[in-house]
Amino acid sequence: MEKILYGNAVVGQSGGPTAAINATLAGVIIGAKEAKKKGIINNLFGMRNGVEGLLDERLVNLSEEFEDDADIDTLIHTPAAALGSCRKKLPKAGENDAIYERLLEIFKKNDIRYFFYIGGNDSMDTVAKLGAYMEKNSYEMRIIGVPKTIDNDLDVTDHTPGYGSAAKYIATTVAEIVRDCAVYTVPAVTVVEIMGRDAGWLTAASSLAKFAGGAPDYIYLPEQSFDMNSFFADVRAALDRHPNVVIAISEGIRFADGTYVGASATKDVFGHNQLSGAGKILENALKQEIGCKVRSVELNISQRCASHIASKTDLDESVEVGKTAVEKAIDGISGHMMTILRKDSEEYQSFVSSSPVAEIANKVKSVFDNFINADGNYVTDECISYLRPLIMGEAYPSYENGVPKQYIIK
Repeated sequence: MEKILYGNAVVGQSGGPTAAINATLAGVIIGAKEAKKKGIINNLFGMRNGVEGLLDERLVNLSEEFEDDADIDTLIHTPAAALGSCRKKLPKAGENDAIYERLLEIFKKNDIRYFFYIGGNDSMDTVAKLGAYMEKNSYEMRIIGVPKTIDNDLDVTDHTPGYGSAAKYIATTVAEIVRDCAVYTVPAVTVVEIMGRDAGWLTAASSLAKFAGGAPDYIYLPEQSFDMNSFFADVRAALDRHPNVVIAISEGIRFADGTYVGASATKDVFGHNQLSGAGKILENALKQEIGCKVRSVELNISQRCASHIASKTDLDESVEVGKTAVEKAIDGISGHMMTILRKDSEEYQSFVSSSPVAEIANKVKSVFDNFINADGNYVTDECISYLRPLIMGEAYPSYENGVPKQYIIK
């Protein structure tokens, strides 16, 4: 075991929230409480709004905030990022070292020896850059990336905390939409647009609606080139089978030349296209081409904040990821991202491990080729078998005044 570092720890949340990101934060808090009993971590501080807030020293003492275990349990079932989030991109080394110098100053001032950053791909980029700078400047600390993303597009890990709950919501909602649409005999098409710019894992989860008897007719993912004529042919074939057609599409579906069906000219701070309207574009195209009733439904942010229907498997794994991150850091691991791996067993089981973040950051794990059918308009049984365990189990929050109880950090 590596040398144990004694001092304080800091944790932040970054990127888009999920229904399980606070469960991971709860895991870090639990791990830090155990470390405090051993005299290793004195206090766990939370960064308000990620690294952006850290630069302003907007810190909250989570060790004091969560002395009561009942509050931790409420936090586990609270949606969104309890500490607030950000989308700040750290510069490359040598471009603006003043930011890194400022962070080092804050670490020294607050005796920070452990840094945990809960986020997705761009957050892992932050972890990699920060770790490289601190190592170069010989400041002893452990820096750990703690994954979260409903997109499930982080490499190495079998799946990401937050994905299972989003998948459960999507499967349930699509099944309800299919059931609602089935009551009429008038020919109609409903296009359901689901999040996923570069990876179609979320849209693939719509296939799980089959277990409620309401699967979509077709599923289109960004991993396959989208062809409008083939799409029209698919819809006509479905209408020949029954009057009410439901189609699930990823917001990031793109044509063969790489152009997004719903692309705009606007980009975010990381250079990603701002997408919106793929469903509406297909709605209008179908009205012109086929002429039947057509509507589009965009599930939008409800996919990532529906904590009332979270997957118990997802929440349990998310807590475990946070706890293990603290344990690994104390044992000497740094510059790694926590991962969830499947055990080779007949029944689904998982365990938490870690891998160097440099091998993961800025890579996108796409839906595997063998998970997409030959026509590129649905997923395979192998995909469904992979997805199904991730949505299992019900994790009901406590209710107060008829609505789920949530924890708001003071």
